Amino acid sequence: MISKKMKTFVSKSSTIRAMFEEGRRLAQIYGEENVFDFSLGNPNLEPPDSVKESVKYILDNESPNFVHGYMNNSGYEDVRKAIAEFINKKHGVNLSEENIVMTVGAAGGLNVILKSILNPDDEVITFAPYFGEYRFYCDNFGGVLKEVPPDFNTFEPDLKRFEETINNKTKAVIINSPNNPTGVIYSDSTLKSIAKILTRKSEEYGTSIYLISDEPYREIAYDGVEVPYILNYYKNSFVGYSYSKSLSLPGERIGYIAVDSEMDNFEEVMAALKVATRILGFVNAPSLFQRVVARNLDSEVDVNVYKKNRDLLYNHLVKLGFECVKPQGAFYLFPKAFIEDDKKFCEIAKEYNLLLVPGSSFGCPGYVRIAYCVSYEKIEKSLPAFTKLAERFK
Repeated sequence: MISKKMKTFVSKSSTIRAMFEEGRRLAQIYGEENVFDFSLGNPNLEPPDSVKESVKYILDNESPNFVHGYMNNSGYEDVRKAIAEFINKKHGVNLSEENIVMTVGAAGGLNVILKSILNPDDEVITFAPYFGEYRFYCDNFGGVLKEVPPDFNTFEPDLKRFEETINNKTKAVIINSPNNPTGVIYSDSTLKSIAKILTRKSEEYGTSIYLISDEPYREIAYDGVEVPYILNYYKNSFVGYSYSKSLSLPGERIGYIAVDSEMDNFEEVMAALKVATRILGFVNAPSLFQRVVARNLDSEVDVNVYKKNRDLLYNHLVKLGFECVKPQGAFYLFPKAFIEDDKKFCEIAKEYNLLLVPGSSFGCPGYVRIAYCVSYEKIEKSLPAFTKLAERFK
């Protein structure tokens, strides 16, 4: 018998993955070219050529025992130093290798952070819509996730409701900007307000409330919009970064945690992150790709490809009558469904071979997520199917 907790987890297993598997089933029936799978945020762009070149160079020129061996649980010192210097130059902060812990992607990083800070029944606040796995991550360590609804006109946080949700059990707040699933980038004024609220509430309760910024989409931003860097706003912040999207390396599971030296009890926190990395069984982040990303800090995929996809699909859906905030980043659309039951809407969409994800999976029922990190040609071919879906409700 599996554990009671895992029974619950399995019963609530990822709707996103379930839709992805459904897409594979439909492709066998109708042909892959006739199935429009917008379920999974799996980048369709290839990694930059420099990534392949770096892999070859490292394997040819660095000692195999060094490249494939153990290192400090935080990661290679030279890799962490390179990343810290890159962040300092880009965002105007003052980090060193001691501020960086290499992680098994952003998801691994979030689990390391939560393992380090949560006691049973501590509460973690996040803003809907949010990546549904946050609930599992918090539950892993006895934490309780609390949702705060957005301003549905902008999909930025409802700051009044946020402040009302904070209490003496609040240990941390998770934000995700650019946001999955809306593509919204939290503004400078929003982040300043969040920082002020957390500072005020930390003083009120005599504690340190942490801010965790989940940043796998940081480099995927459009139209010249800047993504503010959270360490410039609030000292008790963690940045959980991933190269999954910026370098199209989701399967390599490589990222890092960055922490400012001004964080309360900094040395104790960093020691906890290192030990948590070991206790959770990661031991260290993948060794080869630590060295690869350090050689590709200035490399990125061409985000204009995603922008072209966004514009084609967004403009078509708006013409069809969908209500949708135009994404500023990431590679998702989050339109309002034509009926309140978003799960039923997604079932109806499958009749047109459209694989969408219900917004209820992200804490926002009545909406659907569409991942447009697919080929432009696939989006073009899907437009008649979206038209037929919309006409179904007119």
